[in-house]
Amino acid sequence: MIDFYTWATPNCRKVSIMLEEVGLPYRVHTVDISKGDQFKPEYVAINPNSKIPAIIDPDMPGGPMPIFESGAILIHLAEKAGRFLSSDPRDRTVTIEWLMFQMGNVGPMFGQAHHFRRFAPEPVPYAIERYTKEAARLYGVLEHRLGEVEYLAGEYSIADMATYPWVARYEWQGVDIEDFPNVRRWFDAIAGRPAVQRGMQVPKI
Repeated sequence: MIDFYTWATPNCRKVSIMLEEVGLPYRVHTVDISKGDQFKPEYVAINPNSKIPAIIDPDMPGGPMPIFESGAILIHLAEKAGRFLSSDPRDRTVTIEWLMFQMGNVGPMFGQAHHFRRFAPEPVPYAIERYTKEAARLYGVLEHRLGEVEYLAGEYSIADMATYPWVARYEWQGVDIEDFPNVRRWFDAIAGRPAVQRGMQVPKI
């Protein structure tokens, strides 16, 4: 059984969605980042970067192996389950492109928008404007792509699972999702998946 270290954040929920989609058995360990649990020595031994999520896969050659970074976890789980990451070189590359787009752009920029719009101890107008505009720009990239294909890599994949939990907080980013009808269509299709609905409820806190 996979040990899953998580909290109620978009980066964690992309992994819980994947675990639910492929039906791999897992055990939830909550890491309360509001209390600094991610800095405890026992967790740092699993993830030296003191971030969530992380997993421990007990079925690796040589024994149980901790895996951190949500994108790496998604690729690992896709390969383990044989689903949601094509073995075709071209299709696989496209999926990884859009997964990295989420990892390098959507997550960091939306996260900064969340911070400066909702959590900064005092308003920083320059930062609010910068990250709100960048979030809107990235929605434009998604809108264009989703006008060409049904899902980010064509077929539903780990790229969609990675991106969806961030888009689910569009209001935090100062974005009106109705301005992006292709994103809205994609969002609603993913939101209707039972595994996604279950994954978005992990952990129960």
